[in-house]
Amino acid sequence: MSVLLSKNYLNSYKATFSLAYPVVISQLGHIMVGVVDTAMVGQIGTIEQAAVALSNSLYTLVLVFGLGVSYGITPLVAVADSSKNHSESAELLKHCIIINTILGILLFVLLVAISPILNLFNQKQEVVDLAIPFLNIMMLGMIPLCIFSGFKQFTEGLSFTKVAMLITIGSNLLNILLNYLMIFGHWGFPEMGLMGSCWASFISRVAMALAMFAYVYYNKHFKIYWEGFQLRTISKSLVKKILGIGIPSGLQWVFEVGAFAFAVVMIGWISPDAQAAHQIALSIAASTYMMASGLSAAASVRVGNQLGLKSRDGVRTAGFSAFAMVFAFMGLMALLFILLQHFLPTLFSKELNVISIATSLIVIAAFFQLSDGIQVVGLGALRGVKDVKIPTIITLIAYWAIGLPMSYVFGFKLNLGVQGIWYGLSLGLTVAAVFLLWRFDYVSKRI
Repeated sequence: MSVLLSKNYLNSYKATFSLAYPVVISQLGHIMVGVVDTAMVGQIGTIEQAAVALSNSLYTLVLVFGLGVSYGITPLVAVADSSKNHSESAELLKHCIIINTILGILLFVLLVAISPILNLFNQKQEVVDLAIPFLNIMMLGMIPLCIFSGFKQFTEGLSFTKVAMLITIGSNLLNILLNYLMIFGHWGFPEMGLMGSCWASFISRVAMALAMFAYVYYNKHFKIYWEGFQLRTISKSLVKKILGIGIPSGLQWVFEVGAFAFAVVMIGWISPDAQAAHQIALSIAASTYMMASGLSAAASVRVGNQLGLKSRDGVRTAGFSAFAMVFAFMGLMALLFILLQHFLPTLFSKELNVISIATSLIVIAAFFQLSDGIQVVGLGALRGVKDVKIPTIITLIAYWAIGLPMSYVFGFKLNLGVQGIWYGLSLGLTVAAVFLLWRFDYVSKRI
């Protein structure tokens, strides 16, 4: 404990917090789009809310993969920046723009093509009929979102984090306004119901991408990276280097979020009320997760900086200070979840049965907060030392070999229902947290 309160750690907490809080707000902004959609659509009805939950089970899976791939640029930029290698940073910017634009288009085409797969999951047909067109429009927003994320991760690698935060806040305020206008038909807008929500999200994400591009293109701090900029010269080795970190990083997120997404399918076998309650509790839990992922992103940058300086002690201090911070933060969130378990669901639904189920799930979410925070910071810290392959295997085993099978056993074999499914997911998070914490300790000692 005395080590965690030493001068080196106190300085590290300060540096990590300075980087993290804008990233936290930016990351929270991504998930708040879904939270706002869930809350506002919940005012229409439970079937519409269940449709959002079902479509988000696929959309969020693709969303986190796209965001995760863009994370491949951040530790590379952090290392180049610590050694003042501006030409390499400029090349990373160019390749990041190309990779993320192509990625956004490919993900859009892929998910639109496979969206009819929702018909095969034994869901209520009225839910599926609403979910598919909602999902297709949401996926169109993946293109500007990937472009925004590419620029954002580049600037975060250079330790510029505040403008992305402000752009994200502005985009979310725009999304809330457009949801209000387009779902319910206020101020002369047509009443579009559920579809108004997805169009509002798309418009707000286009605004995000345009604002972020303007910031990086016109700001004097980044002019050196645009000098001699040409899209024609592509380095296959650099693309491979970025994707070598980015794709495993994306898969790490996919394995965790995919487990929760498949849980939506299993819960759909129970009832639309259970599905809507799951979406409510997951939206609340995802909010704290995205805040923890902001600490993870800061850990990745700070660990990457120390790696560039070839400081083993600096790497370990940067990493373990982030673990300590996320432990304290998620512990506080767990306490708030327990204290507000009856109030929070009422913000999302008026249905008493949905509220009752969601309340029980929020209590379970409170207990896995610490595991969730530790595992996501572990992934970020390991990404900072360019260790992504073994962590990817850890997440695959934790969620898909342990978490999901146990969710099925608890939920259906032991007849614990939706709560049993969440017990299994909690077990997967705990396994991931333990092994990722051990992995960082093991790798950082050997730098």
